[in-house]
Amino acid sequence: MMKRSPRHAVVHKASCVACGTCVDVCPRGAMRIHAGSFAEVNEDLCVGCEICARECPASAITVEVRA
Repeated sequence: MMKRSPRHAVVHKASCVACGTCVDVCPRGAMRIHAGSFAEVNEDLCVGCEICARECPASAITVEVRA
Protein backbone atom coordinates (compact mmCIF):
# COMPACT_ATOMS: atom_id res chain seq x y z
CA MET A 1 0.00 0.00 0.00
CA MET A 2 1.32 3.43 -1.00
CA LYS A 3 1.63 6.16 1.57
CA ARG A 4 -0.86 8.99 0.95
CA SER A 5 0.44 12.44 0.22
CA PRO A 6 -0.12 14.98 3.01
CA ARG A 7 -1.84 17.22 0.42
CA HIS A 8 -4.89 16.37 -1.66
CA ALA A 9 -7.40 17.99 -4.00
CA VAL A 10 -10.88 18.79 -2.75
CA VAL A 11 -13.75 19.35 -5.19
CA HIS A 12 -16.41 21.84 -4.14
CA LYS A 13 -19.36 20.06 -5.73
CA ALA A 14 -21.71 23.05 -5.71
CA SER A 15 -19.27 24.95 -7.94
CA CYS A 16 -18.19 22.07 -10.20
CA VAL A 17 -19.62 22.12 -13.74
CA ALA A 18 -18.37 18.60 -14.61
CA CYS A 19 -16.42 19.88 -17.62
CA GLY A 20 -13.72 17.21 -17.30
CA THR A 21 -10.75 19.58 -17.40
CA CYS A 22 -9.38 18.15 -14.15
CA VAL A 23 -9.67 14.61 -15.55
CA ASP A 24 -7.73 15.64 -18.64
CA VAL A 25 -4.89 17.42 -16.80
CA CYS A 26 -4.35 15.13 -13.80
CA PRO A 27 -1.02 13.35 -14.33
CA ARG A 28 -1.93 10.62 -11.83
CA GLY A 29 -5.43 9.78 -13.08
CA ALA A 30 -6.87 10.73 -9.70
CA MET A 31 -9.89 12.62 -11.03
CA ARG A 32 -13.14 11.37 -12.57
CA ILE A 33 -16.56 12.79 -13.30
CA HIS A 34 -19.18 11.21 -11.06
CA ALA A 35 -22.56 10.51 -12.69
CA GLY A 36 -22.03 13.39 -15.10
CA SER A 37 -22.60 15.94 -12.37
CA PHE A 38 -19.34 16.69 -10.50
CA ALA A 39 -15.67 15.75 -10.27
CA GLU A 40 -14.46 13.28 -7.69
CA VAL A 41 -10.95 12.72 -6.33
CA ASN A 42 -9.37 9.32 -5.71
CA GLU A 43 -7.39 10.27 -2.59
CA ASP A 44 -5.17 7.20 -2.90
CA LEU A 45 -3.84 8.52 -6.23
CA CYS A 46 -3.86 12.28 -5.59
CA VAL A 47 -0.51 13.80 -4.61
CA GLY A 48 -1.72 17.40 -4.27
CA CYS A 49 0.23 18.74 -7.24
CA GLU A 50 -2.36 21.53 -7.75
CA ILE A 51 -2.59 21.15 -11.54
CA CYS A 52 -6.32 20.41 -11.40
CA ALA A 53 -6.95 23.40 -9.12
CA ARG A 54 -4.99 25.77 -11.40
CA GLU A 55 -6.72 24.54 -14.55
CA CYS A 56 -10.31 24.30 -13.25
CA PRO A 57 -12.34 26.93 -15.16
CA ALA A 58 -14.95 27.05 -12.37
CA SER A 59 -12.39 27.39 -9.53
CA ALA A 60 -14.14 24.43 -7.90
CA ILE A 61 -10.99 22.65 -6.69
CA THR A 62 -8.64 23.53 -3.86
CA VAL A 63 -5.66 21.65 -2.49
CA GLU A 64 -5.62 21.11 1.24
CA VAL A 65 -3.39 19.49 3.83
CA ARG A 66 -4.82 16.34 5.35
CA ALA A 67 -5.79 16.56 8.99
